Amino acid sequence: MAFAKFPEQEQSIQLLQRSLERGRLAHAYLLTGDDLLHLEAVARTLAMTVNCAQPVRRGDAGAAVDCCGRCSSCRRIAEDNHPDIGWVRPESKMRVITIDQVREVIQTVNLKPAEGGFKVSVLVAADRLNVAAANAFLKTLEEPPPRSILILLSREPQRLLETILSRCLRLNFAGDGTLMLGPGEREWLHGFAESCVSGKSGLLGRYKLLGLLLSHLATVKAEIEKTLTAKSPLEKYDDVEPALREKWEDELAAAIESEYRARRAGLLMAVEWWLRDVWCQKVAPGEDLLALPELAAPSRVIAGRISAEEAVDNLRSLEQTQRILATNAQESLTLEVGLLKLRL
Repeated sequence: MAFAKFPEQEQSIQLLQRSLERGRLAHAYLLTGDDLLHLEAVARTLAMTVNCAQPVRRGDAGAAVDCCGRCSSCRRIAEDNHPDIGWVRPESKMRVITIDQVREVIQTVNLKPAEGGFKVSVLVAADRLNVAAANAFLKTLEEPPPRSILILLSREPQRLLETILSRCLRLNFAGDGTLMLGPGEREWLHGFAESCVSGKSGLLGRYKLLGLLLSHLATVKAEIEKTLTAKSPLEKYDDVEPALREKWEDELAAAIESEYRARRAGLLMAVEWWLRDVWCQKVAPGEDLLALPELAAPSRVIAGRISAEEAVDNLRSLEQTQRILATNAQESLTLEVGLLKLRL
């Protein structure tokens, strides 16, 4: 995805491109916003642009301000298969970014770029850095290696250490009304909204919605397991030491759990955005404020059934469900309690 395909009103994209044009890239960025998938797309596009073989150029110096999206470098970055681009996600059982992961980042960014561009390391959900990892990361932020860019992504930047915040250039991507959803998530959300409209409004109806959600999450987890297992060294090497095999198995299990939790959070956030649209239809009818205008019809129907207070309670209930899930609570029970509270 090129910068040109992001919403024109997104001022942070314009700031990034002006920095590229003037050759004044920061060594560390903190991208904040409600949608981690959107933040990942921005980080990936920046990594593609600074490593693009045929970039879009601007200004007297012909500075690269956007990626072509077609060259070998762009394609490999898009496929997460470029030697100079690294992604770090919470992978431990406690859902934190550990000091071992940070040490690996530090070691990687201190190496020269393999292909002559920039080393780029992206920390997804950087607010999940534990204290030891955050302190280890500080030295690299204070003395960044040449031709390296560190990109931190966070939905909760207030959880980051002040010393980290002060060393990053912060760009906020919240509040542009854009919701980034994959085709599968968008299709599922349409079905979920239609089921809310056409289904029974009582307890039985909400249990049906719970079934739709749990079924989709099971499909998502199976897809993640298949994809990550195929990339694991366990699939490539049979004759390895038991200790190494156990390490790889633990890493694979942690990676699957981390990716699944991120996808689950994104799906619940999409439902929350739709419920926000229901509230908007209740207090300010029309489509100007909707994050999902294609779901305006079911939003209006649900808004006609409930009060403004109930619409707000729905949002609070889903936010509470997300918070509880983040504490490693039992998934199906937490989702059941959360969905049974909804008034639809």
